[in-house]
Amino acid sequence: MKASRTVESVSDRLGTKLLIFVLSVIAGSVDVIGFLGLGALFIAHITGNLVVLAARTAAGEHASAAHLLSVPMFIIVLFAARLLAAALDRLGFATLRPLLLSQFLLLAGFLAISIAVGSPADPSSPVMMVATMLGVSAMAVQNVLVQISLKEAPSTAVMTTNLTRFVADLVEVWLGSDPAGRAKAMARAGRTGIAIAGFVVGACLAAWCQARLGLWSLAMPTGLALAALAITYGSDGFAHRLPIEANHRCGAKPSEDLPTSASRIAAGIDKSTHFNQINCGWFR
Repeated sequence: MKASRTVESVSDRLGTKLLIFVLSVIAGSVDVIGFLGLGALFIAHITGNLVVLAARTAAGEHASAAHLLSVPMFIIVLFAARLLAAALDRLGFATLRPLLLSQFLLLAGFLAISIAVGSPADPSSPVMMVATMLGVSAMAVQNVLVQISLKEAPSTAVMTTNLTRFVADLVEVWLGSDPAGRAKAMARAGRTGIAIAGFVVGACLAAWCQARLGLWSLAMPTGLALAALAITYGSDGFAHRLPIEANHRCGAKPSEDLPTSASRIAAGIDKSTHFNQINCGWFR
């Protein structure tokens, strides 16, 4: 059978780190903008809205419809994005770029409506409900693409898990007795640290922009979403993916099941493809 189309591999470590950083900045910035400018609505950290709902209900305050709808909307879009990724994968297409494009378009819609309404905006108004749900949908897509298209990448939106993993890996590096385990922990801590740093940078920049520009500050995460897509086109490391036949072998021991370079070339696989465990672990 003819080899399927290819998707992204990870030959460019710098591009990988930059993409994770940019996605984390996006998540941190939309969360702060939503919290400050849209009635304490969390756009990225969706479960935070459950806390806000519980607190307001206990205090006898009015619960925003946006807070009520954010969780089911997030779940619906997660499901839809996962179906899209599965369909693309079956067709042999890379999932990363289409999902990044979807995220950008959703954030662009969020920005356009917010600018048209202006600041201050009433998050409970019908038009702003649509806008905020576009933002929530964009972050649902980002969460899916990190899980599906960036294998083994840290979360770019949930920093509690990242902080836990980061500290645990630092302790492993410091006290671990297994050299291989320490090396893996060091690599993991590096990736997780990039995500944490990006989220903090995004939150700080967004707070500054929101105080001065209002909802125009949404131009920052929207522009960064476009930049994230551009990163995948500007780096050769995102240009290819292993054929599905080879990709399905990921996880097997190289000495047992993985084809040799000569057999891969003989089978028609591009000899420029670099097949190793990093490629198996990161991009689809």
